[in-house]
Amino acid sequence: MADTAAENPPIPPADLSKITFESTQNRRRIIASYWLIVILALPLWWKTTSIDRLSLPDGRARALTEKHLSFPVHVKLEAGQEQHTRILGEELTRWTNHAAQTSGLIVKIERGSRPGSYSVVVEDGEDVKVDGRTLHLGTGDRHADAAQRVAETVTNLLAPHASLTASEEHRTVKYSSRYRLAFTLLNEDASSGQAALSWDVREALEAYLHGTFDRLSILHNFTIESQVQYHAPLAFQPRPVKVAGQDAHGLTPEDLTVFVNSAEWTLASSSSNDPVLHFVLFVPSSSNAPFSDKTVGHSASSNAFILPQWGGIVLLSNPPGHLAVSALEKTFQTFQRQLLTLLGVPDLPPGVRSAQAEAFTEWQLDALVRQRARQNFENSKETLNSIVKLVHQIENMPVGQDVKGDVQDALIALDAALEAAPSSSTQALQHSADALTLSSRAFFNPGMLALLYFPAEHKYAVYTPLFASVAAPLIAAIVRELIAWRKARRAARQPEKRARAD
Repeated sequence: MADTAAENPPIPPADLSKITFESTQNRRRIIASYWLIVILALPLWWKTTSIDRLSLPDGRARALTEKHLSFPVHVKLEAGQEQHTRILGEELTRWTNHAAQTSGLIVKIERGSRPGSYSVVVEDGEDVKVDGRTLHLGTGDRHADAAQRVAETVTNLLAPHASLTASEEHRTVKYSSRYRLAFTLLNEDASSGQAALSWDVREALEAYLHGTFDRLSILHNFTIESQVQYHAPLAFQPRPVKVAGQDAHGLTPEDLTVFVNSAEWTLASSSSNDPVLHFVLFVPSSSNAPFSDKTVGHSASSNAFILPQWGGIVLLSNPPGHLAVSALEKTFQTFQRQLLTLLGVPDLPPGVRSAQAEAFTEWQLDALVRQRARQNFENSKETLNSIVKLVHQIENMPVGQDVKGDVQDALIALDAALEAAPSSSTQALQHSADALTLSSRAFFNPGMLALLYFPAEHKYAVYTPLFASVAAPLIAAIVRELIAWRKARRAARQPEKRARAD
């Protein structure tokens, strides 16, 4: 019995606090595997969450701040006698030097003509007319007042935008190389019995606006659409008025500001990113007709008005059921004037008329091209400098290759505009328009805008709850294992210390 007991020692009682299949080595391997996964995932997490922040050509953008487009303008002056020509030339130079400061013109008075130059012919009489790029200016005796008149007229033709008021500038739409023109025949209530049910809009566009579109093609491309609507109620009630003893309805200046009922009118029928200019022929219902011409707009004889940067509206009372081309002549002539006003085509100076039956002269078109080129150039510079400033202010703002490429291409286009301006205002306009498009695309790049709506503080708010719940058990486990390892190591050293002590 004693030998049997010695061969089979008693089994110690099991430790119920530990799982039967648990071992220290397995537990530590599992914890190490978790930490290994975390360490291996860190580069991937860093790559996917880091921002691409390329350097921008800040120096080139700042260098353009002090540069402006300048357009040499050559004027041939013909005033008869040599002395009169010299006096008029001196006066014209003095006036145009002042205009050059605001319009970027470098006016050169010459005796010979060259392609693209302007001619000023001083003649007897009082008639002042423009024929192509030639100004025929009638004046009396050649004295100081006549010289001043010539200089003032030529300056107003070359730099008409310098004298625009704030309200006139506000009417003009922002430049775009493409516009969508929406022509709408709008009946307030066709069921009232007084309505225009159809119109020859295609033929009217061809007859009255086709030539204008062709001449403006160096600035803009136009996409045309048209529609007819039979129910378009007003958002207000026109006021009853008396006109020549007859009942009518009038519009106050306050009514004009809310004339377009955006809640119930559907004026644009197609989707596009191009800016839209609306031209509406509005037919009032029988209960509101006729509208009084004397209370519409600012002119006593006008039945049309412009909504700044939106479009134009023409009122037509008591129309026939079908509007033929001949019936649309006055309407589309009004649409033509409204279009030119919205696009920024300057008016001729007072007392100056066109010798040809055209909507605008070469002087007006050239002035518009130069003005639009200067505006595009200045707006592009401002946008590029805003991008540079924004990137410096927000340290974590991403700057991808697409943004950097657009900024570099915009700077190249601006340099090309500066180079082209002395020889061709049209090419300068094209380059400045490209620069404006590229700089705007860079500024509104979705990658840059995303950070404005999701800053670093928001990232911390998202990551903290996620990482805290994952990291806390892992950190606690490794700390617990370190403590257990140290205790086990100390316990293993105790017999050695006792042996040394003995």
